[in-house]
Amino acid sequence: MTVSSTTTKNSYSGNASTTTFAYGFKIFAATDLTVILRSATGAETVQTLTTHYTVSNVGVDSGGNVVFGSAPASGVTVVIRRNMALTQSTDYVANDPFPAATHEDALDRLTFISQQMQEEMNRSIKLSRTNTMTSTEFTTSAADRASKILAFDTSGELAVTQELGTYKGTSATTTTAAFVERDIIKGSTTAQLNNIYICVAASAIGDVLTDTDHFALIVDAVSAATSATTATTKASEAATSATNAAASYDSFDDRYLGAKGSDPSVDNDGASLITGALYFKTDGSGMKVYNGSAWKDVNPSDAELANIVTLAGISDEIEDLAAAAVIADMALLADADVIADMALLATTDVIADMNTLATSAIVTDLNILATTDIVADMALLATTDIVADLNTLATSAIVTDLNILATTDIVADMAILATTDIVADMNALATSDIISDLNALATSDIITDMNLLATSAVIADMAALAGDGANPNITTLTASGEIVAASLDISGNVDIDGVLEADAMTLNGTSITATATLATGISNTNVAQFGAGVADDDFLRVNGTTIEGRSATEVASDIGAATLDDATALSIALG
Repeated sequence: MTVSSTTTKNSYSGNASTTTFAYGFKIFAATDLTVILRSATGAETVQTLTTHYTVSNVGVDSGGNVVFGSAPASGVTVVIRRNMALTQSTDYVANDPFPAATHEDALDRLTFISQQMQEEMNRSIKLSRTNTMTSTEFTTSAADRASKILAFDTSGELAVTQELGTYKGTSATTTTAAFVERDIIKGSTTAQLNNIYICVAASAIGDVLTDTDHFALIVDAVSAATSATTATTKASEAATSATNAAASYDSFDDRYLGAKGSDPSVDNDGASLITGALYFKTDGSGMKVYNGSAWKDVNPSDAELANIVTLAGISDEIEDLAAAAVIADMALLADADVIADMALLATTDVIADMNTLATSAIVTDLNILATTDIVADMALLATTDIVADLNTLATSAIVTDLNILATTDIVADMAILATTDIVADMNALATSDIISDLNALATSDIITDMNLLATSAVIADMAALAGDGANPNITTLTASGEIVAASLDISGNVDIDGVLEADAMTLNGTSITATATLATGISNTNVAQFGAGVADDDFLRVNGTTIEGRSATEVASDIGAATLDDATALSIALG
């Protein structure tokens, strides 16, 4: 095979249920695979062939599957990589055959080993293609490398140096030994107490920690302690501020209670109300204040504002009432007799009637009634006879009927009926003949039928039937029983089942008085009746009262003639 893929490793995420994982490259033996489980913390565990997993499709170019006995847990990464032994197992003997398959497998194996090594190199730290290093070989002995760290020197070359962080105690306890590079020391003086320093260059005994040529500060504990003290102070100040803010808010919260639906009996903390407390009433009536015993409106209510607006709108009328003449009239009204009369007018019933009369529509009507002509007409109505008639109308039954007619719907209907066109139509309906017909329609049965026709569904159907022309919406009509039609215009095909009675019908000007009965048979004036078997090019034979078809052969048989074949007929014809 050709080796066109460089894939040597596959990775998957375990889910505690999947046990089969594919590898997408060729191997020569199951041992050519290394299977690793890496935990979420990075710990790697190499799995054992046959103990933990099995391998399928060994030697297949496209690869195969690794099948676990137990599904890897969720959060575990499954890594399958090719890890072949770096050996060449193909042995060629002189003068033996040179099989292509064996030779190709050997070449493939070497290619796989190269890919394997490349994959490992890709996971290694290495210099870039343009970067250089004099030597990557260590000459330092194992003893000298022990407990040291790998580093880079000032030239950027690899070096072995002392490990970071060898603690040598405080500066006061290290006077018997010199410091070497990367030693860690803690300060001991008051100014440097608990500061942490690192030795950056070998220092002889007696060097002070402030010697920046030999020591560098890495942990400023003094400043940290100062910052901690400052932070503690600020935290205390912040706590005090928070307490003061809470007290201020509580004081404010006790004085303004926010929005309420009704007068509260305690403040937001459940304590007694303080004088001067405020809240906003959510019904739109505005702010209210507590006076020590009850809640009072701070501003006018909506109703009061409406009254103020109303009074502002009649300011001119108020000014008119302040005129001298009006004041004089009011003085007249202050007479005892007038006051007594007004007391009589102040009864509940009279006030109710006056309120009724005070509506804008009534006032408008009264203004209309106040014209000279109307007043004259009302004078005419004041005659004895008219008054007597009005008394008759005032009976309880008539009043009841009038009350029924006074409903909103009836009044609306009467308003519609009062248009000029409707009045004209009603005048036309007022003829004796129309009234007679209406009386006929006024029977209970007719009214019941009309109520049935007045349903929305029937009205909709009648609207559909009422199209332009001769009812164009009627395309198909199915009826049973009896249809009475003084004038019926039918176009198209008519299918009538049953008996068609034509008492007074004409067909193309000819009167139809009865249904015709057709006589069948062979006699004159009868309709010929054909039997079965009549086909094209047949001879016809009368058979009783029917006519049947006969072929040429059947006709020859009927008349007793012999049927000749074509040769015989030709011989007879030629003599």
